[in-house]
Amino acid sequence: MEAVSGLVVALALIPEAIAFSIIAGVDPRVGLFASFTMAVTIAFVGGRPAMISAATGAIALVVAPLAREHGVDHLIAAVLLGGVFQVLLGVAGVARLMRFLPRSVMVGFVNALAILIFTSQLPYLVDVPWTVYALLAVGLVVLVGLPRLTRAVPGPLVAIALLTGFTVVAGVVVPTVGDQGALPDSLPVLGLPDVPLDLATLQLIAPYALTIALVGLIESLMTAKLVDDITDTRSDKTRESWGQGVANIVTGFFGGMGGCAMIGQTMINVKDGGARTRVSTFLAGVFLLVLVVALGEVVAVIPMAALVGVMIMVAVGTFDWHSIRPATLRMMPLSETAVMVSTVAVTVATHNLAYGVAVGVLVAMVLFARRVAHVVEVTSVVDPDGGTKLYRVSGQLFFASSNDLVYQFDYGSDPDEVVIDLSAAHVWDASTVAALDAIRTKYAARGTTLTVVGMNDGSRARHDRMAGRLSGAH
Repeated sequence: MEAVSGLVVALALIPEAIAFSIIAGVDPRVGLFASFTMAVTIAFVGGRPAMISAATGAIALVVAPLAREHGVDHLIAAVLLGGVFQVLLGVAGVARLMRFLPRSVMVGFVNALAILIFTSQLPYLVDVPWTVYALLAVGLVVLVGLPRLTRAVPGPLVAIALLTGFTVVAGVVVPTVGDQGALPDSLPVLGLPDVPLDLATLQLIAPYALTIALVGLIESLMTAKLVDDITDTRSDKTRESWGQGVANIVTGFFGGMGGCAMIGQTMINVKDGGARTRVSTFLAGVFLLVLVVALGEVVAVIPMAALVGVMIMVAVGTFDWHSIRPATLRMMPLSETAVMVSTVAVTVATHNLAYGVAVGVLVAMVLFARRVAHVVEVTSVVDPDGGTKLYRVSGQLFFASSNDLVYQFDYGSDPDEVVIDLSAAHVWDASTVAALDAIRTKYAARGTTLTVVGMNDGSRARHDRMAGRLSGAH
């Protein structure tokens, strides 16, 4: 089962690795080598058995501008540095930070990735013979219809074989994979990128490397969680994080374009093939290399229309269509939709998945803080003899909610004794302690005695450590 599943994954990897290479603007062998080295390496060092890592659309989109403007050597240098960043982030425990990524940001990430993959195919449909559109239409019919009949063979493989066979037999002249660059005819060779080892190079590649690291970790950890849910098992996310870094470093040394976990191929391996061990991942990489080295001449005549069709279906399958259904949008809070839309909008506008995720998280934090700030409530009760007034504060007190706290008290009309009860509240930060200091100062200026009661242990410790010391910090 593991061997058969690995072979099927390898066959499905070939067209996508070539297509992702073209997205990145590099020779197909750069993506094919990356898929081989990523799969074989992660089989040993990864934290999620049976998960497939290879060249991906997300990484291709990140490195495309660098490859286009500065060449493949700078791309490989960025992959190496990105792998180092991933190792450092993995050791630092970045996997634990995934809990702070809201679901709406993850949905926005996936949707933006799908849109970018789709739009990256449009240049291959401009100024081409009409036969390209006919081939694309036939390919899409096969890709959509075949899985409804059988899943014994991968739809992309059948579509590519059918269209390639037709163009060769009929002598149809259309753009082919061979037109995009040379294919491998030998094993990958260990080496270093030919770039200047100076500060200028570091400044150039560092932003791309960091983006590779972040995007790769996000997609890999999301995929690992998905496999955990399918198999009802737990995986080592920290090991997976630094393992992805090691795999990218190895890939860079062998001239690959880098990569991360692949959701589609992982689903083929785990869900359709039933694989559960590292053997399937390892064999997928080995079979891939054997196939492309032995069949390089055949791969070169594949029409680009076939790969465009495959990538369009990848984009369609990646997009979370449920997230934009009218029923879902009506049910979802407006703030959640705003986070998803902002993630997609920034990613598509900048072509940078890391920027989109960062903005999405920031928007989510702001909207959450705004929402929580409005649930703080202050109520007051005057004792029967009029000598004491009790204020009860309930809710989470932090910078967004405590800034208005100082205005919730009737300083001029309150009696000589005032009590603030915080038993239903929690003090989270220095802003709240400063607000309580300001309230105490306002009452003291009027000769009113203020007593704060009801703090829990955490709030009391935070308050006692900072109270009376914040106003003189400057």
